[in-house]
Amino acid sequence: MDDLLLALSVPAVVVASGVYAVCDCRRQRRRPPSPYTRRAGRLASRDALILAESVVDSAYAALGRLYTDPATPHPAAHTPTVSCGADPSRDPGPSRPAPARRP
Repeated sequence: MDDLLLALSVPAVVVASGVYAVCDCRRQRRRPPSPYTRRAGRLASRDALILAESVVDSAYAALGRLYTDPATPHPAAHTPTVSCGADPSRDPGPSRPAPARRP
């Protein structure tokens, strides 16, 4: 009897997980994700990019002298930066579609 219950539990778990997946898919189709989630993703990626630029800038400022050729003259205390220097502007939102071209 124990072997029969064990043998029937595997198909029952497979069917139950399939029913759950179908119901979850239908629920997500009825409720599309909020538009704020895409914007939040863009803002988070922009913040990560700004953080990465600051890490690269500080690393180059600290270790940049190691990568210069000793035969060339040293520049005067100016270290190039990766970032553009100014804070990025606000998110302009979605861009307008391009005008249609005629063949």
